[in-house]
Amino acid sequence: MTEDIIDQYDEPWKEALDEYLKEFLELLFPEVHAGIDWSVEPQSRDKEFQQLITASARGKQIADKLWEVHRLDGTPALILVHVEVQGRREADFPERIFRYGARIREAYDCDAVSLAVLADPSPNWRPDRFEFEAWGYRLSLVYPTAKLLDLRLEDLEGNRNPFAPIVLAHRMTQATKGEPRTRFEWKWRIVRSLYEREYGEQKVRRLFRLVDWFMRLPEPLAIEFRENLERFEGDQKMPYVTSVERLAKAEGKAEGKAEGKAETILLFLETRFGAISEKLSSAIRGITDSDRLTELARLSAVATTLEEFEVAVLSL
Repeated sequence: MTEDIIDQYDEPWKEALDEYLKEFLELLFPEVHAGIDWSVEPQSRDKEFQQLITASARGKQIADKLWEVHRLDGTPALILVHVEVQGRREADFPERIFRYGARIREAYDCDAVSLAVLADPSPNWRPDRFEFEAWGYRLSLVYPTAKLLDLRLEDLEGNRNPFAPIVLAHRMTQATKGEPRTRFEWKWRIVRSLYEREYGEQKVRRLFRLVDWFMRLPEPLAIEFRENLERFEGDQKMPYVTSVERLAKAEGKAEGKAEGKAETILLFLETRFGAISEKLSSAIRGITDSDRLTELARLSAVATTLEEFEVAVLSL
């Protein structure tokens, strides 16, 4: 089995943070989670953040995310989450946290808290502060960190928080590099637990997608995994994931009626991503060109986010 697998961490982490911010904070930063008023929906500030740091960004940030939240006393605050996935120390990482935090505070005139997720496989790399001192001047910044290696595998397996299997998938992707059969066994163990946790159909699909994204397998093992999953879902009478694949195949065999194709695309998107906006639904139903719909059907199966698909539709 010689297929070279390139593991991906960046995009799965970004999507996981977008999907499960509350659960992420509850698992890794419980003090922050407890201080937020969750009755006020957090607002992503990623686009503004990326524009803010583009000119000065250096180093490898895997999934830096910025949200606006409200404290329990009603005070607005900004939360900046840094996720580092690397196999070696990065000397300027603390400085980067300081620099980004300073830029955010200046731009928004708002309290800003930086959180660092150390997702690297090095047990001794634990930067948690930035300090500078000269001629009586002293600057010190201490920021909360979560070292994923500190989380016990058995605790993650037993935790019902939906972010626990995501962290577990990340950890075991790192641990099984170059060991495809071991990765297969861990992936099966994690995926099966999604059903055992009784998350429900939509959540199982979304978490499966993230686990599958992290834990890539060589083609022969990927085929074996899907066959195992289809048998398991059949036995459990829970065709959550394999029914999506059958839907995609059925679409490929469908007759060329535009209306039928459009409805199939919408059903597939709802199955993968949840509720679809009226704007997107109308745009898809308004397409009458069969070739364009066929292309969109293919994209609906491979798009990493609903936003990515929507951009493609609205650009037609």
